[in-house]
Amino acid sequence: MNRLISHLITLGLVLMLVYSCMFVVDQRQYVIVFALGEAKRVITEPGLNFKLPPPFQNTVSLDKRIRTIDNTDADRFITAEKKNIVVDSFVKWRITEPRQFFVSFGVDEKRAEDRMSQIVKAALNEEITKRNVRDVISGERGKVMDALRKKVSEEARQIGVEIVDVRLKRVDYVDQINTSVYERMKAERVKVANEKRSTGVAESEKLRAEADRKRTEILAEAYREAETIRGEGDAKATQIYGDAFGQNPEFYKFYRSLEAYRASFRGHGDVMVIDSNSDFFKYFRGTNGAGEASAKKK
Repeated sequence: MNRLISHLITLGLVLMLVYSCMFVVDQRQYVIVFALGEAKRVITEPGLNFKLPPPFQNTVSLDKRIRTIDNTDADRFITAEKKNIVVDSFVKWRITEPRQFFVSFGVDEKRAEDRMSQIVKAALNEEITKRNVRDVISGERGKVMDALRKKVSEEARQIGVEIVDVRLKRVDYVDQINTSVYERMKAERVKVANEKRSTGVAESEKLRAEADRKRTEILAEAYREAETIRGEGDAKATQIYGDAFGQNPEFYKFYRSLEAYRASFRGHGDVMVIDSNSDFFKYFRGTNGAGEASAKKK
């Protein structure tokens, strides 16, 4: 019985020893195997691996995935024209040399991120101080990011890190400059608007003057044609009146008198003070007036 227990204990110890010599490498990790504090090998491929039991060998894991450094606070820089701008950036990075990374930072990834943030800030400051505001914001923004990525990658390689990407999320003026820029843009827009408005008023006056000229010409031509037609009509009417007068002068006088009566007594309240024996009322006296006129003529 005691022998059985002894065998079981021995078996358990052997199993514990074997288990302590086994370790699994995850596909998302690097594993560094240390022997007495010295890095002996780096395992990059996932799977089951073996090592000597502690304290002869131990392991340290490092994440191989792509991480992001995204600063919550934007940094302030000065351009070549001595203007302050605010730049917000982010960095995509990953560990490519686990041994070098461990020598530089151990397993403290926060220190590594702080170091890379300093590298990015220094490189960004160097690039921005060589350019003006317009180039940084729009004109050469792509060139700034390319140069920044190249410089940061060179320095990050020395600490076992690969810079996957560096991007400028936001480039803007500081609040004080934003106000002045806005006012300047507003003044420029107002100036352009006034110029456009002045041009529009000038064109409007030109079109109005041209329209008035054409209107005057059309009215003058129409008046000339109307007067010509009226003159022709008056001449024809005079000719007709003359022909009618020549055929029967007495009837013509009678017709003209009727027209005079109609024009004189147009309203019901019209009053005329005149001698009743006047020639104006000759035809009111009936056929006698007409007969008297005929007798006088004979």
